[in-house]
Amino acid sequence: MDGGSDRASILIANDQEWSARSLESIFAAEGYEVLRAFTGSQAIQKAEAALPDVIILDRQMPDLDGAEVCRRLRADPRFGGTTPILITTAGQAGRAQRLEAFQAGAWDFIGQPIDGEIILHKVRTFLQAKQVADQARDASLLDPATGLYNRNGFERRLREVAADARRTHQPVACVVLVADAPALNAAIDTTEEVAANLAAFFRSSGRTADVVARIGPLKFVVLAPATAGEGATRLVERAGMALASSSSVRSVDEGAVTLRAGYCVIPDCAGEPMNSDELLLRAAATLAVPS
Repeated sequence: MDGGSDRASILIANDQEWSARSLESIFAAEGYEVLRAFTGSQAIQKAEAALPDVIILDRQMPDLDGAEVCRRLRADPRFGGTTPILITTAGQAGRAQRLEAFQAGAWDFIGQPIDGEIILHKVRTFLQAKQVADQARDASLLDPATGLYNRNGFERRLREVAADARRTHQPVACVVLVADAPALNAAIDTTEEVAANLAAFFRSSGRTADVVARIGPLKFVVLAPATAGEGATRLVERAGMALASSSSVRSVDEGAVTLRAGYCVIPDCAGEPMNSDELLLRAAATLAVPS
């Protein structure tokens, strides 16, 4: 990222108004979007809701200290090692405090007085590093032909969805969809065309929260948060109708591509861990042609 030109967001968690406002003025003047939190718990809630690009935590807050907030955020897959987290302190900035911050996963530990120009340069550098890491991660998680997640991407997003579902006790549905046509076994170009059209269907009709992955030449999986059996059935029915009415999703020699679908539902992820292999096996075991 190039400074604040693309409106990178920064979450500042600090209960000291003068200190927080000082940081806010530094970043807002450079065009960054600044979010505020006043306690450790509030910082975690706002981070989970907004997914900021950079997080700046005060070491001493009323409920949770900065290091503990940092540890909890690092335990969330959405804030793995690529999200810059900085910890600031108005008190002692000794070796023990620095070690505590770095052991918690902070990228930097900054004592008072804060030099505005230096912290701006640090944040710009951290954002550039984050962008490179995110691009490399995205490239390794996506299927290049369709732009959907690949198996690695599905595994990663499954962990994120599971973490959310455990907190909210919401159901999660896993739907497996397989397109079949005899000619496709030898027709690579046709297979890719069908895959591209199916991917277009998923992008146009799916929910933003759904995770869609291509895990085989014409095998797709949809992970649908907050979805029970009825919702999974509707998703399968929509996919079947889309294929039936689409003249572009057809094999060259054999007519319309048929779709087999199966699903399983985890009613409460807090009580039943989600394993990708088991989910896929359970969903695949019910594969059938939609009626």
